[in-house]
Amino acid sequence: MCGICCVVSLSRRPVDNWLLKEGVLHSLRRRGPDSSRQLIKSILHPPYQCLFSGHVLHLRGLLTPQPLEDPMTGNVLLWNGEIFSGIHMEAEENDAQVLFRHLCSCGSQLDVLSVLSSIQGPWSFVFYQASRHRLWFGRDCFGRRSLLWQFNGDRDGALALSSVSAAPETGNPWQEVPAAGIFTMDLKVCAASQSVVLTFHPWRSSSSEDGTEEATAGVQNLVLKDLPHDVPLEVNKGHLVVTAVVPLNTKPPEVPEESRSPDCAGSVADIGILRRFLADPLKKKLAHQFIDVLSGAVKQRVLYVVRDTNRLGGETSEATLRRAHVAVLFSGGIDSVLLARLADRHVPLDEPIDLLNVAFADPNQVGQNNPARQRNKQKRQLPRSEHFNGDRETSDPLSCFNVPDRITGRTGLEELKALSPSRTWNFVEINVTLEELKARRRQQISHLVYPLDTVLDDSIGCAVWFASRGEGLITNQGGPKPYKSPAKVVLTGIGADEQLAGYSRHRVCFKRYGFEGLNKELQMELGRISSRNLGRDDRVIGDHGKEARFPFLDEAVVSFLNSLPVWEKADLTLPRGIGEKLLLRLAATELSLTASSVLPKRAMQFGSRIAKLESGNEIASDKCLRLQSGSAEDFSTQEKLL
Repeated sequence: MCGICCVVSLSRRPVDNWLLKEGVLHSLRRRGPDSSRQLIKSILHPPYQCLFSGHVLHLRGLLTPQPLEDPMTGNVLLWNGEIFSGIHMEAEENDAQVLFRHLCSCGSQLDVLSVLSSIQGPWSFVFYQASRHRLWFGRDCFGRRSLLWQFNGDRDGALALSSVSAAPETGNPWQEVPAAGIFTMDLKVCAASQSVVLTFHPWRSSSSEDGTEEATAGVQNLVLKDLPHDVPLEVNKGHLVVTAVVPLNTKPPEVPEESRSPDCAGSVADIGILRRFLADPLKKKLAHQFIDVLSGAVKQRVLYVVRDTNRLGGETSEATLRRAHVAVLFSGGIDSVLLARLADRHVPLDEPIDLLNVAFADPNQVGQNNPARQRNKQKRQLPRSEHFNGDRETSDPLSCFNVPDRITGRTGLEELKALSPSRTWNFVEINVTLEELKARRRQQISHLVYPLDTVLDDSIGCAVWFASRGEGLITNQGGPKPYKSPAKVVLTGIGADEQLAGYSRHRVCFKRYGFEGLNKELQMELGRISSRNLGRDDRVIGDHGKEARFPFLDEAVVSFLNSLPVWEKADLTLPRGIGEKLLLRLAATELSLTASSVLPKRAMQFGSRIAKLESGNEIASDKCLRLQSGSAEDFSTQEKLL
């Protein structure tokens, strides 16, 4: 993974480093701590300049500084991604070098688009094709890597592209580059007109011709919506093909009798229901097919990482263990437990796996300074418990962190330990106070979440930032000890809910519109995941010099799930903890994850209790003033502003 940045100037004057002086360079270096380099390409006729800044996190092959430059052609590449398949690579090769060779050998525009179409894995990139004075940039079709753009008609830097930004108090806003296709910029044309002109190559499915015109027009309108009015957009459709992903199955919603659920009227979530499903040979076959394809995705993501064979320093037996290279964002929910179970198949057995479990101090368990508690006390008398007596904490200072995700996380840990007792499972208890949350949001997190700005973005962005930092306590032997996860690869379960109907809104949709409506809802979910989730999470996790990897969004996994009719993936006539993500629960049951298989969906912001820490009265889609101000103002102050 890398932090990449490119500034295009349509001027003969030396390119201004204004962008890198505005806090962006610091964030880029945090993403890529292993190598930093800068390159400027200046062309007099026509007059333009491009500044390239690359910052590398070394994960595979030989350490390869960026930007890459070909001395023969003058081409330049900035690459933030992983090639897991689609382009042949030897195990010891660096994917940026391999891709650069392919791009430099391209003789035409169609050749470049063909190379980009073939890549399987997450990526964003900037490629300067010197012979044609053309700049290419964009993200993969799911948008698994962040790339932002900023248009600056009032500065020499006409266009800026960057993995991260500094949220400006004034001036032109940053926005995420749409993951709907690849963009090109003919620098000769732009220099002649002294304005930015873009060509857009939208993604299309290799096997979907019907409705292409309508779909392309819709995508074009979405892109135009976020562009300045003075930036023309030309569309070159049909050549950028998503060859690796099967289109979503849209069979008529008449569910065949053999696919209907067993009689579960009035049932609650129980492992026995899942076992009755698995008595059906077809269900069992689908569960094993899903296990196989998801296991393959996890394997690629846990093996493609440079492993440090040095053992941790110190003289205690515990310190002689190898350091962890893989971590899982671990709530104890079915998605994270299943990923950990499959990672156990492929990570060397003598290597620990870090389970990162984040908790925010329960407002009902902390002192008088919590603003949410101040308001709640006016409404009702706080309940007393064995952990809490009036306004005084008990002798256990960590009891306030016993939030729902901490409890299910420990249960999931026990399941994993029972199934793989030879593995060292580092259950990292990451405890966050209100004071630290405010400070870190102001100093770093608000700029990483930007340009997203809702209450939900604040909750998820902060929770993921603290979780992926990996600083907490572990209790492998004896009492709790401070620990910081050294793992550079962080597995996350994003994509499971969006494809397998895991959210409560999916039940509402199904109740109103049936399987046909649910199918359309899932299609929409996957289409907007780049703008709602992935860019933000990539920026937040990457800030620690770690790489987010998304097994549920592997091309083979998405293709397999897309190939199935919706009723094979979810049955929302069944109770919570069974019907949503049904196929995933059947797979988990087959892997002997009995307790985790029937846990109902619980959103991270509620399971970690961050949503209750500062206010219980906010709506997820509202603008978050804490992010907009970039400050640590408490919610009571924000209420006054409203």
